[in-house]
Amino acid sequence: MALLANFKTIPEMFVFLTEEYGKQTTKNLMYRKVDNKYKGISYGEFKEQTELFALGLAALGVTKEDKVAIISENRPEWVYSDMAILGLGAIDVPIYPSLTAESIEFILNNSESKGVIISTKFQLNKVLKIKQNLRYLKFIIVLNETDTNHEEKFIYTFKEAQELGKTFKTTDHYYFANKIKAVKENDLCTIIYTSGTTGEPKGVMLTHHNIISNVKAALETFPISEMDIFLSFLPLCHIFERMAGYYTAFSSGGQIYYAESIETVAQNLLEAHPTIVTSVPRLFERIHSKIIKNVESQPEKKQKIFYWAIEIGKTYATAKKAGRVPISLAVKQKLADKLVFKKLREKTGGNLRFFISGGAALSRHLGEFFEAAGLKIIEGYGLTESSPVIAANRVDDYKFGTVGKPFPGVEVKIASDGEILAKGPNIMQGYYKNKKETNEVLHDGWLHTGDIGVFDAEGFLMITDRKKHLFKTSTGKYIAPTPIENLFLSSKYIDQFVLIGDRRMFLSALIVPDFEAIKEYADSHKIKYNSVEELLSMKEIYELFDKDMGQLQKKLANYEKIRKFKLLNRPFSIETGEITPSMKIKRKFVEDQYAQLIEEMYKD
Repeated sequence: MALLANFKTIPEMFVFLTEEYGKQTTKNLMYRKVDNKYKGISYGEFKEQTELFALGLAALGVTKEDKVAIISENRPEWVYSDMAILGLGAIDVPIYPSLTAESIEFILNNSESKGVIISTKFQLNKVLKIKQNLRYLKFIIVLNETDTNHEEKFIYTFKEAQELGKTFKTTDHYYFANKIKAVKENDLCTIIYTSGTTGEPKGVMLTHHNIISNVKAALETFPISEMDIFLSFLPLCHIFERMAGYYTAFSSGGQIYYAESIETVAQNLLEAHPTIVTSVPRLFERIHSKIIKNVESQPEKKQKIFYWAIEIGKTYATAKKAGRVPISLAVKQKLADKLVFKKLREKTGGNLRFFISGGAALSRHLGEFFEAAGLKIIEGYGLTESSPVIAANRVDDYKFGTVGKPFPGVEVKIASDGEILAKGPNIMQGYYKNKKETNEVLHDGWLHTGDIGVFDAEGFLMITDRKKHLFKTSTGKYIAPTPIENLFLSSKYIDQFVLIGDRRMFLSALIVPDFEAIKEYADSHKIKYNSVEELLSMKEIYELFDKDMGQLQKKLANYEKIRKFKLLNRPFSIETGEITPSMKIKRKFVEDQYAQLIEEMYKD
């Protein structure tokens, strides 16, 4: 049951949920952890908390078209803040909590943010460090009550802001309701800064209409209803989680459980028993790696049963898609399910209907592995600039290795150079105060995605690479790095992988090992070492990777094969600048950081 029939703005969604739907149901809207137990938040509480906070913002001078930033991990107050800002006709600027003070300074100044809502003392200290450079900032609101500094007059707690709202309400009882009615679908809703893989962040301007059109398309595409339960752990500051795991969840009448952190997701799955989880491929890679490690620690008999079950599961899934399941296969599948798959599904809470994957490419082998176990992953594709979804697989019409078919209302075409172009009601208005960058990606309403792709014979879109990532070896061969990198990331010994080879004679690679996996290998082979650095320098470990990679690249063309590689002793991270907050590797930055290591591979 999709509830979103007539909404045109996000504040209209708020009104419907709190004035109509919420009064017809006894369900809670959200759940958060309090004293190690999930506690429900009703529709009534959602309304009261949001309205008082909105009026508190109004008392602090926030009005239509003002910008207010949010720097916080996922929690109900993020939702209250978002709905309060938008209900006033203001514009919110979500910022990754992982960003440095310098990056936050640029975003707050570029967006002209009047206020900033932050979660903890850690975030407060970052803002205070740059406060003297913030030209537009008038106030700071801290969500954690104990993390404020009351000596500063411009700092308020969340509850203090709500107290201001209570006083404000006595002067105009209908202020918030009237402000909501004044919000129009083509009003600017949010400015989301994309970190980009080079250069300064760009502020993507999205209207209410942009986002609501994508929410409606999601409800039309996926069988989501008021019976569904979502577990939210991807950052709400990212448009994927915000549109799919928040607005779409609310619009369907579903419920949201907030994970305590990314580290607690495994435990929270067992507590929330979700039916739908939005995620990125990295989660599935880690789950798969843990499963395989656990299996390989078991006796040989149990290992054989597991791998037999996986093969049966894959065969069964293929036969089921074709509509022809032999009785003998159905019997084997039932046994495989009892022996193996049921236990795997219980680890996700036991009620999961499907995962929705986005943010990066999902490898085919992962999709097939989880499908075999009865855990379907539906992959989609999009950008912040498209609110975000451009194309997606369907629950009953999907193909691994593709990102599905265009979303309802979105046109997709392939340019003569292979670039994917998209047009529709979800396409951004442009980059805030950045006409040059806007003109580079928007032409006649078509968004130039920067991704290279192709439609297959059945109309499924396949992403082959990033346009800017394509490079040419000195022998004249064009290389698409992403498919090759994904191939090597399937190794249990490899955690991160960057292909090198632009204008070079051959391909090489920088590899961040899975440190736990190589330590286990060393221990099981009685290889003695005192540190990770010492272990990585050993001949046995180099030969382990050389042999593993040799097996993986057997089917690659000669010019696509890795000739040399270097093992790195620490992972790429946001803090060290090698990856973006949305977990994309900054290729040029990495190449500059490790220029000396790279040159060593090409010395001879």
